[in-house]
Order: sequence, then C-alpha cells, then structure tokens
Amino acid sequence: QVQLVESGGGLVQPGGSLRLSCAASGSIFSIAAMGWYRQPPGKQREFVARMASGETTNYADSVKGRFTISRDNAKNTVYLQMNSLKPEDTAVYYCHARITAWDKNQYDYWGQGTQVTVSS
Repeated sequence: QVQLVESGGGLVQPGGSLRLSCAASGSIFSIAAMGWYRQPPGKQREFVARMASGETTNYADSVKGRFTISRDNAKNTVYLQMNSLKPEDTAVYYCHARITAWDKNQYDYWGQGTQVTVSS
C-alpha cells in the first residue's frame, strides 16, 4: 500500500505564492509519474501539472508560466510552486502518483487533498 501526504495549502491574496508538497511512502518499487489535479468549488476535478520519471513536465494552459512542478526523487516527493495566484486558482488540490509496485504492476494513488484559497 502507498500513502500520499500533502501539505502547504492555505489562504493567500491574489498575486501571492504558495508551495504545495506531496510525499509518497509505502510499498514503492519506482514512481512512474507524480502530479497535481484540482477541484474548484462546484466543478469537476481538472489536471494541473505532471512530472514523469524522466522529468518531462506537462502543465494545464491555465497555469503555464505561473506554476512550476518539481520532484525530489530521493524523498519520493513532488512540489508545486504556485506564483501569481488568482482567485480562479481556488480549489482543493490533489496529489496523484502512478506507482510501480514490487509486483511490477502500476497503480494510481491520490492524496487526501489540500485547500488553496485565493482571496483578498
């Protein structure tokens, strides 16, 4: 079993910054990819950013140039640096990981979510 523990959410004013962290622990052979999704109030969950094992990154158009995803492979941790935050970035942010287990199968895991609120 794998656990994803997120931290770093909170309340920030428009134009401010926050850094989210997500640490994976448990039965992990390797991590194929880690990333972030978000669910704004009253809307469906949407893709934000992703980093594959080869450090290839993908971003949603709405966050390009403002958000940066990075990984610390030694700590099995992914970060999301969010700058120039806007009210429309308000959402619950979920960490996602695609893990290769010791049986060599891949499994998807989700964090519990962390609230980010951008408001003056």
